[in-house]
Amino acid sequence: MKELKHLNKYFLQYKYKLLLGLVITIIARVFSLVMPPYVRKTFNVIKESFDNDVPSSEFMGTLIQYIAIIIGSSILSALFTFLMRQTIINVSRYIEFDLKNEIFQQYEKLSLNFYKKNRTGDLMNRISEDVGKVRMYAGPAIMYSIQTLTLFVCIIPLMLYSSPILTLYTIIPLPFLSVMIYYISKAIHKRTTVVQEFLSELSTFSQETFSGVSVIKAYGIENRINDKIEELAQEGTNKSMNLTKIQAWFFPLMLFLIGISTIVVIYVGGMLYIEGKIESVGVIAEFIIYVQMLTWPVATVGWVSSIVQQAAASQKRINEFLHEIPSVQNHKTSPTTVKGTITFSNVSLTYEDTNIKALDNVSFEVKKGETLAIIGKTGSGKSTILDLIGRMYDTSEGTIFIDNTPIKEVNLTDLRKAIGAVPQDAFLFSDSIKNNIKFGNCNATDEEVIEAAKRASVHKNINKFSKKYDTVLGERGITLSGGQKQRISIARALIKNAQIYLFDDCLSAVDTETEEKILSNLLEIANETTTIIVSHRISSAKNADKIMVLDNGKIVQQGTHNQLIKTEGYYKELYVNQLHEKESH
Repeated sequence: MKELKHLNKYFLQYKYKLLLGLVITIIARVFSLVMPPYVRKTFNVIKESFDNDVPSSEFMGTLIQYIAIIIGSSILSALFTFLMRQTIINVSRYIEFDLKNEIFQQYEKLSLNFYKKNRTGDLMNRISEDVGKVRMYAGPAIMYSIQTLTLFVCIIPLMLYSSPILTLYTIIPLPFLSVMIYYISKAIHKRTTVVQEFLSELSTFSQETFSGVSVIKAYGIENRINDKIEELAQEGTNKSMNLTKIQAWFFPLMLFLIGISTIVVIYVGGMLYIEGKIESVGVIAEFIIYVQMLTWPVATVGWVSSIVQQAAASQKRINEFLHEIPSVQNHKTSPTTVKGTITFSNVSLTYEDTNIKALDNVSFEVKKGETLAIIGKTGSGKSTILDLIGRMYDTSEGTIFIDNTPIKEVNLTDLRKAIGAVPQDAFLFSDSIKNNIKFGNCNATDEEVIEAAKRASVHKNINKFSKKYDTVLGERGITLSGGQKQRISIARALIKNAQIYLFDDCLSAVDTETEEKILSNLLEIANETTTIIVSHRISSAKNADKIMVLDNGKIVQQGTHNQLIKTEGYYKELYVNQLHEKESH
């Protein structure tokens, strides 16, 4: 239960709605309790009319009055029951909404290391399936608990008043029902947990399969994937059937025990009536109604217990992520103005998950308005530098300065707002091309979108689509070529009008002619912004103010293009090789 304490803040937030729901629940149950005594009175009036030959007009008047009270109280009880559900169940939906938002906001805060350690399917399952289990605790569990308590407090005294002996016989089966439902619910809980964990595994496998469908087709392993999904489906069927088999006992058992209680009331009540220990047959009818009214609340004791157990298990899973402390914290809450000067001072970084030292004692400076190109072999630490500038990670050693201020003392939100980043793996959303570009600036006009697309040399390609900028892309932009995805990603960054631009090998999928156009357009804004370009191509780096060559996380060469091609080393070798390749074509 301690895991569910996390929900107390939401209960306090909606305390007035919950209190209103409590009052309405009590009123609904009180109106429902009007009916049984008047059913008894109706039986008594009918019996009295036959025994004493009461005039039909007097008899009918009393009978209609009682029937009207029964119908009226039933209608009012139904009305207040509806309002009860609208109030309490709605609160549970509000809590579900708030909890999902809290989890999502936490997901946004968590650092990249977290996402390296956890699977997408599991993340999705916790924000959907687990939150759904918690909602059952915040709604139905509370509602039925209040309902059960109110009924017991009101019904038992009424039953004792009518017939203490019959009351005793009536309630004898009920504890057995509650205990049996509890154990069935406990078994349901265990098997539900197994099914939920399996759903996380299935969601992860499905998500990876759909995302990697091009690889599956390229390797021709559709049959192997089909066999795997069939195996998972069979496993899921077995686990779901195990759950269904135990669930199948729930309502039949409840109906069986209701029937037993009803038979007990009829038999014992009949014997008591014959012995003259109860006043009339109407008491038996009244008690049958009480049995019907008590059975479901008693059954809910076990069911609610199961809901609480499931909610506690789900909330525990949710809390694991909610209590996760992001490794990158925003230490400055006041606004920060970012101009664009970047300084690395003896910076080193070792990745926690792999223990690989990506950067080793790196120092350099890029002033506002300058362009830095970073060249190096795969795994040399180029992308890591860009990640550190955006504070996707914090340094293991050394300090990064933004405008001579340690990066940890810069407001993290303002820092990232000042950066226009184009990642190596261009990620586009399943939305229109226009909205994908406007992702960098949601307030941009259509003219600004087109201008950004022109600077990224993708405007002509977009106009060839039937719906042009309103063309909706497939997931991750799968309907576009690699070069088109990269250029739309560049347009998305350019429309931001950022102070710092980070381009991570984002021209690798475009031809040389298009690359030169894009770089020429970038030079037009380079005088006003700080630009860092990571590339494997000399053509992307040669016009930069500074060029830096990395190898195994260390800076091995620095200088301008003209300086480096005259110096023996990696840059000159790469220049010569790419020059020969260009000439051969």
